[in-house]
Amino acid sequence: MLEIQPRSSWYALFVRPNHEKNVSYVLEQKGIQQLLPLYKVKKKWSDRYKEVELPLFPGYVFGCFDPGRRVPVLNTPGVIDIVRNGPDLAPIALSEITALQTLMKAGIPCQPWPYLEPGQLVEIESGPLTGLTGTVITVKSEMRLVLSVKLLHRSVMTELDRDWVRPTKRKVALSA
Repeated sequence: MLEIQPRSSWYALFVRPNHEKNVSYVLEQKGIQQLLPLYKVKKKWSDRYKEVELPLFPGYVFGCFDPGRRVPVLNTPGVIDIVRNGPDLAPIALSEITALQTLMKAGIPCQPWPYLEPGQLVEIESGPLTGLTGTVITVKSEMRLVLSVKLLHRSVMTELDRDWVRPTKRKVALSA
């Protein structure tokens, strides 16, 4: 695997529907650092239930590369384009990628969640997600942590123990 070069950044790759795992595999074979966060869900088949892994961000794979060397990424079968802000490639904040990597390593249940505007921010001070910052919500009287990738307007929700969190000192203005 290639090491991250100083000019390398993380980008979201827009991929063909249901091609996320293949794109992730091919990028890895090319030596390009990639991240495909997955979650487990039970799907009903005609005769049984089966647990399958699905992408947390359908239609996207994350890749870390030098933007000047993006041709091998764009030539990967299934890749449609790199997410852009106008004509320029739109890098993803390293803190958001690190949060997703930490979540995947922790192995705790998570699921896709509709993107939320900033609300109550908390910092995780203990448990497997120590050091992460995210938004806390309540679902069926249980606390959940929502991690967001702002560029994609997508979020991920996971379980959270009340003892793990403390409010951050940052103030966030809620939009009306």
